[in-house]
Amino acid sequence: MRLIYLSPVPWSSFSQRPHELVRYFHSLAGSEVLWIDPYPGRFPALSDVLVRRPKCGDTARGIPAWLTVVKPKALPIEPLPFSEVVNCLFWGDVELAVDRFADSSTVLGIGKPTALALRLLSKRAFISSFYDAMDDYPAFYKGWSRHAMAKRERKMAGRVSRVLTSSSALRDRLAYLARDVRLVLNACAAERMPEVPAVRPLNEEQPLVIGYLGTIGHWFDWELVVALANSHPETILRLIGPMYVRSPIPLPDNVRPEPALPHPEALRAMRQFDVGLIPFKKDTLTASVDPIKFYEYRALGLPVLSSAFGEMTSRGEDQGVYLIDRDSNMTDIVNQALAHRTSPDNTARFRKENSWESRFNQAGVFVL
Repeated sequence: MRLIYLSPVPWSSFSQRPHELVRYFHSLAGSEVLWIDPYPGRFPALSDVLVRRPKCGDTARGIPAWLTVVKPKALPIEPLPFSEVVNCLFWGDVELAVDRFADSSTVLGIGKPTALALRLLSKRAFISSFYDAMDDYPAFYKGWSRHAMAKRERKMAGRVSRVLTSSSALRDRLAYLARDVRLVLNACAAERMPEVPAVRPLNEEQPLVIGYLGTIGHWFDWELVVALANSHPETILRLIGPMYVRSPIPLPDNVRPEPALPHPEALRAMRQFDVGLIPFKKDTLTASVDPIKFYEYRALGLPVLSSAFGEMTSRGEDQGVYLIDRDSNMTDIVNQALAHRTSPDNTARFRKENSWESRFNQAGVFVL
């Protein structure tokens, strides 16, 4: 069995759910994978020119011998009705690579609804196919682009063999569009995490650190961060990651924005946190999110302070999870989180139960 996977993120980006999915397939089947990088799926925006994208992916890991990466070319016109007629003129190399790679036992995996994905689904027969919905993709777009993305997703969900969803909200939304919809929550790369940390002692001589690691976009709740910082002026708030949206209000002195880091360095930085922070707004986009950083924080033994969005809304009673909003009693909740300590045994158990391998095995993502 072979796998052709149209990824929503480049191979050279941070290791994310798509990377873990193809690694799992290879470890299970021992077969080769054809990875197709994404191409522009919307009209250009001013931010594409003004915002410099950070180069901190895992490029150093290279491309394994069992993986072939193809980079499609396309004009950024996909929302238009005639876009496939134009862009298919650029896809000859991709379709040739697919024809050469595919055999009678090939699976087609799709990580994002695109015209190219629909074209490959309709042009040849695969032994099976799946759509791995890791985000509410229409919610990322506006106007005609959102309408076009929703239409492509409906078509694709109805044609693939099964749909995998990374959150309960996505499962509920897509359940009416496909025959076989499975909930496959996110997880962490347990086997590549640093050693299980010992319980950190409280050090009264050093300030405590509440840390966030990830992209800071329009879903980031700056007002919540400022309220949190003001409630604990002696605690440092480290915000590590690319900043695409700046705070609309002045930041207190104890809020420290820092640049993005390569993933191995980011994990080391997280080990310096006392609490992991996930301050996301509650809106249509975040309603379908199961944040991977939650799993990484907990796999490092960190308690988690989070707003009640997406999959996090159901974790308020979990050990080491503290949900907050702007009206919360910040002082009490943050003090509880800062005082929380997780034993190495509990951290090791969390890693085992929430590894990508365990997650994909439980869902029967690939049946050999």
